[in-house]
Amino acid sequence: MGTVVRYRSLVADNARWEGFEFRDGDIVIATAPKCGTTWTQMICGLLIFGTPDFGRPLDLISPWLEQTVKAREAVFDDLAAQTHRRFIKSHTPLDGLPLDERVTYVTVARDPRDVAMSMAHHFDNMDFDAFLKLIDAATGLDNLADVMPTEIPEPPSSLREAFWLWVEDTTRPGQSLSGLSYTLHHFQTFWKARDRPNVVLLHYGDLQDDLPGEMRRLADRLGIDDADISALAGAASFDAMRDRAPDVAPNTTEPIWRDSASFFHRGTSGQWREILDAGDVRRYAARVAELVPPDLSEWVHRGPITE
Repeated sequence: MGTVVRYRSLVADNARWEGFEFRDGDIVIATAPKCGTTWTQMICGLLIFGTPDFGRPLDLISPWLEQTVKAREAVFDDLAAQTHRRFIKSHTPLDGLPLDERVTYVTVARDPRDVAMSMAHHFDNMDFDAFLKLIDAATGLDNLADVMPTEIPEPPSSLREAFWLWVEDTTRPGQSLSGLSYTLHHFQTFWKARDRPNVVLLHYGDLQDDLPGEMRRLADRLGIDDADISALAGAASFDAMRDRAPDVAPNTTEPIWRDSASFFHRGTSGQWREILDAGDVRRYAARVAELVPPDLSEWVHRGPITE
């Protein structure tokens, strides 16, 4: 993979891209977790197929290539067999992806405070034992011994505690896909490359405010000029995706969720206001300032960090 940065955790390994053969027009949807990944996959599917009926689960059409729950060869074979324009899921920062001028790289930013809230619900809904069994069957746990947790931590006692554990996590980006440091690092790798013609930056808040308009903007960047956005946008709404959770949620073909519909928990912005006070916001802002420059922070938070 040349000089790309290695990102390896229990969940994913970007070295799995080694040997993958891109095609002209491929799309890599590379987002930090809980930042609109499935939403963007759904949008790309709608734009490419022109219909909400994809014929099989989104998870099979747009696999998370780095995830360790499937054998890499099986994922490669599935993608090689596809004859439509391919759109591949990733949670790797841009500096950890193989870059190809024929490929469009799409990311989505989201207010990290909302990411933290969404991640807490995500972990509550995850069947960790089922997840480990899938990894063991696909790759063997012995291969992951150096990234396995030495012990399973006690679950946080409250949503507020979960929030601060996420914000103040000091795990080096790459050893974990969760935490404020990793999330902002992911955003920053794309922010630095925002002027490249094959790099597209979206924002979760913009998708909420004007979904048809953002779908049209993405279609333009992908060179798709025949999509009937007005007819397709409804299928990309949060409620529509939750209603189709068995076909749209990730990993429904290798179940790791206690409830697939709960993967789409709320999808709203500003949930953090329910648990944070003014002092918490100042504490959070100070942590962000330690990690990224002001221009990136303002883009991610859609302005200055305020109460």
